[in-house]
Amino acid sequence: MGKRAWAFSLLFLVVLAYLSHVHGDVHPGKKQHDHQKKKMKAFKASFIRRDSIAKSPSPSPSPSPSPSPSPSAVTVTPGPRVYHVTSYGADPTGKLDSTQAILQAISDALQGPTNGFLMQGISNLGGAQINLEGGNYLISQPLQFPVVGRGNLMIHGGTLKASDNFPTDGYLLDLSTSSNNAPEYFFEFITLRDLLLDSNFRGGGIQVINSLRTSIDNCYITHFTTNGIFVKGGHETYIRNSFLGQHITAGGDQVERNFSGTAINIIGNDNSVTDVVIFSAEIGIILSGQANLISGVHCYNKATGFGGTGIYLKLPGLTQTRIVDSYLDYTGIVAEDPVQLHISNTFFLGDAFIKLKSINGLVNGVNIVDNMFAGSDKGIDIVQLDQSNGHFKTIDQVVVDRNNVKGMNLKSTIGSGVVQGNGTSWIVDFNPILVFPNLIKNVQYTFYPSRNSFVNHALRNVSNNRVWIESQEQVPASVFVVVNQGT
Repeated sequence: MGKRAWAFSLLFLVVLAYLSHVHGDVHPGKKQHDHQKKKMKAFKASFIRRDSIAKSPSPSPSPSPSPSPSPSAVTVTPGPRVYHVTSYGADPTGKLDSTQAILQAISDALQGPTNGFLMQGISNLGGAQINLEGGNYLISQPLQFPVVGRGNLMIHGGTLKASDNFPTDGYLLDLSTSSNNAPEYFFEFITLRDLLLDSNFRGGGIQVINSLRTSIDNCYITHFTTNGIFVKGGHETYIRNSFLGQHITAGGDQVERNFSGTAINIIGNDNSVTDVVIFSAEIGIILSGQANLISGVHCYNKATGFGGTGIYLKLPGLTQTRIVDSYLDYTGIVAEDPVQLHISNTFFLGDAFIKLKSINGLVNGVNIVDNMFAGSDKGIDIVQLDQSNGHFKTIDQVVVDRNNVKGMNLKSTIGSGVVQGNGTSWIVDFNPILVFPNLIKNVQYTFYPSRNSFVNHALRNVSNNRVWIESQEQVPASVFVVVNQGT
């Protein structure tokens, strides 16, 4: 019985009780009992019929007969283009070589259906996916994409490990080509996500050449000997939420002095490295391009004291790099002839420092501001100069200021000092704080004689980062001096 029929039955009983109450008790007797029972059944049946009519759908006309479609007229709806590598014979246990199986899956995905174009000459694959299905796959040669001019593809969800005969100059995932007729950009919008790449101390992890908008996200890349990630040319490769280390360690490794290789090597413009941890390598990041951003990066690779570098900026004269909100842990930053370099809100631990290296003697438009430095009271300067190739000759718009220091020597391009005495000359030496030797571009001073009298005074000399103030006559006084090297 439906819910609606049951409700009407209940309503009928209530009405019947009410009638019994109004007209008096129903006298017993078989005849009268049967009569009341028949009336109740008829009343309830009427509501059940109404309920079933309300629920039944309206009858639809019978379809007119139509001829059966021919086999050529049958339309097949394509399924989602997800290429499962185990369907191609890849071994997810890592015992057998899966190179050819995964290469075939990549080939099928790249040559699958397309829908229009991204950049000119790059076909849109529509978001096709190569699913590694959480497996662990042994690879004996680079997984190089067999065709170029494709975009909107993802490879995700598994582990690739180089075999013992993997070429030492290869990369596990290789977005490049050996063709001489390749377009300007090889690939666009390729996403490599949720991968563990183990180079087995034979070569590198990922290579991206002349590609646009490549995303490397949530990857763990280890045991490389060349580069964990190598990017050359193209634009806008984004490396984020990833972990890179030649040796798997959490710091204080006994073989740290032997760390080699580079975790991330970028030769190109407009790239971004964000929220990345580099836990072992000789060099954490090398940048040789313009307009790149490093943000939220923690480098504790080979310590500077052992010959390592956290971030190396290697485009003399055209740096245009921003390093912000990062953590340089016992390993510092080196910038060759920096031009338009910004370093801020970054923490330097364990005597880590910033080195400006002269190649052609140029430094211009550099901001090193609002950072924290923590050391071990060894007299290490927070900003240092490497002028082994020649002195810096062109210095302009350089600001090193508002940094706080513990256990290291504060260095700045802005200095202030006070000297007190009773005499005719006052000298303030700014060498302990100023970054550049023998360079003061601006001086401001205030002369306060102790007695209530006016004394003639003048700025007599500025040389070797010393300021000399002289008065016309001997007088007890205090002299406050502010100098600037940057403008």
